[in-house]
Amino acid sequence: MKKLTNLKFENTYRTLPNGFYHLVKPTPFRNPHLVAFNIDAAELIDLDPLEAEHPDFTDYVSGKKIIPGSDPLAMAYTGHQFGVYNPDIGDGRAILLGEVKNNKGESWDLHLKGSGRTKYSRVFDGRAVLRSCIREYLCSEAMHGLGIPTTRALCIIGSDEKVERETTEAGAMIIRMAETHVRFGSFEAFHYTDIPDYVKLLADYVITHHFPEFLESEDKYNLLFSAVVERTAKLIAQWQAVGFTHGVMNTDNMSITGLTIDYGPYGFIEDYNPEYIPNHSDHFGRYSFQNQPSIAHWNLNKFAVAMSSIIDGEQAQNSLDDYRNIYSNSYVEIMGNKLGFKEQMVEDVDLIKRLLDNLISEKVDYTTIFRKLSNVNSDSSDDNLEIVSMFEDRAIISNWLSSYKLRLVAENSNDSLRKKEMDSINPKFILRNYLAENAIKKAVDNGDYSEIDRLHRILRGPFSEQVQFQDYAAPSPDWGKKLVISCSS
Repeated sequence: MKKLTNLKFENTYRTLPNGFYHLVKPTPFRNPHLVAFNIDAAELIDLDPLEAEHPDFTDYVSGKKIIPGSDPLAMAYTGHQFGVYNPDIGDGRAILLGEVKNNKGESWDLHLKGSGRTKYSRVFDGRAVLRSCIREYLCSEAMHGLGIPTTRALCIIGSDEKVERETTEAGAMIIRMAETHVRFGSFEAFHYTDIPDYVKLLADYVITHHFPEFLESEDKYNLLFSAVVERTAKLIAQWQAVGFTHGVMNTDNMSITGLTIDYGPYGFIEDYNPEYIPNHSDHFGRYSFQNQPSIAHWNLNKFAVAMSSIIDGEQAQNSLDDYRNIYSNSYVEIMGNKLGFKEQMVEDVDLIKRLLDNLISEKVDYTTIFRKLSNVNSDSSDDNLEIVSMFEDRAIISNWLSSYKLRLVAENSNDSLRKKEMDSINPKFILRNYLAENAIKKAVDNGDYSEIDRLHRILRGPFSEQVQFQDYAAPSPDWGKKLVISCSS
């Protein structure tokens, strides 16, 4: 394991022309302190976890000192925000410190959010708040625990400095990690300023570093576009199956490699409601849970426009047409796995739809019901009271359970094996908004960061029983179900 000052940097993005970024150093806090440190993420860059205890650690990770080998810059990009093109975005409150190469040859961006003003900050202060950093830290790690592609979080740095949002809040920073922070909007920046050479250069960069299998192909740009469509479709299928709602799916928040990035006003569905909107600024529900598949397709259309100077229009349209089938097939496969099916049958789609319709009408907790379904015995006539009691209309779920059991019998389901497999895909624990809110309140009000660490420990193993943390698996209290989150989160 390495000291922070001995990490191996290979800052490939810095080799691109100046128009791709703005060289800028972080604006450090006067008195930074460590709020949370993620040993799992540290291992990804071969960082010795004991480094977090070193007196200089917070100085380096907050920009007070520059990590040897790093080369800080703010990345240029634009994007469509709530359906409208905004030419003035970019890394306005984040800086790419550099790219660390680990012993396996993997490259990880170290991206410092809340690091101060850049040329892309416009009139804003370039800072993040402790509340938002805690939410991103917890959710990115929760998504990783769920097996969903995502950025990671190395640490949170707190301060005694105040920033103005809806109220005055404590300033903070977070170091997030990813294979890349290139996004759809990175391409849009050069398409809409009519610099097709930069669109091509960026595509070459992405292929070289993230899709090397296409390097020798004469059709590499079309293959890149098709791969981005496929990764995006499969990512959204995973979001929908686990009940995750991003909250602000602008094209500048869409990863070129199919990661979940830019955690802000997100939320996991609790009482099942396809119209769920976690973002209090989304007045028309553009980014509601049920709209995410179609919004991703809309964003991919905009990405196709941004790449139109280097890809074939007909091939791009074919890839876009494939999106719905890739998404639907992936979603049905995941949902079938959640229900414990070993193979797909023609009646599965109807069975899934009937269950979801029942959840809507009865406002049943989405995560809990799927976790409990693993306890159904396919070859018995028991009343399944554990499940039926979750519904006011017991007949409606009893009828569905009868169909479900017949479906299990049709493929000779082994109940004990099926339970094991279902419990490995249906989480017991998710990051309910009220859990994050409790951790935030302790941290902000009392300087008590213990709940952040506790939640992280729980959420890194969302499928395990963890009987000592039963309360964390329970549905939210009424006040927790009514939380809506601002974009400053």
